[in-house]
Amino acid sequence: MGSFAVQVAVALGASVTATAGAEAADFVRGLGAEQIVDYRSERFEEQVKDIDLVFDTVGGDTQERSWQVLRPGGRLVSIVAPPDATKEGGRFFVVEPDRSGLEELSRLVADGELTPPVDRVFPLAETAQAYAALERGHRRGKIVLHVS
Repeated sequence: MGSFAVQVAVALGASVTATAGAEAADFVRGLGAEQIVDYRSERFEEQVKDIDLVFDTVGGDTQERSWQVLRPGGRLVSIVAPPDATKEGGRFFVVEPDRSGLEELSRLVADGELTPPVDRVFPLAETAQAYAALERGHRRGKIVLHVS
């Protein structure tokens, strides 16, 4: 989800700061992020401030610490868990496909502004291995089943 969020934000004209492990920094920078904070060795709330929007894909303590980096009037949007209702600017976002949104994503792909990263492609006969790859986590892109 994060790889799409970075690319969509950049396509919409945003300057993007992203968190990623050091081994993924070049990959995330290639998606368009201008600044990378290594979440394993740095606390992002000590590295960035006055952020307009935080897109939370982790939740928990990370979500709670995210409030510290927002500018006054900034927003925290989470796809993991509803943000603290007592704080101004929090939103919980559930991804639901809709025609206009999918058409806009298709346009971004066609225009080269959004590249769906693919981690690995498996033939249909290796569906079990593809599922196992999903379970490992920390992929750089989607797992694809090739149907011929």
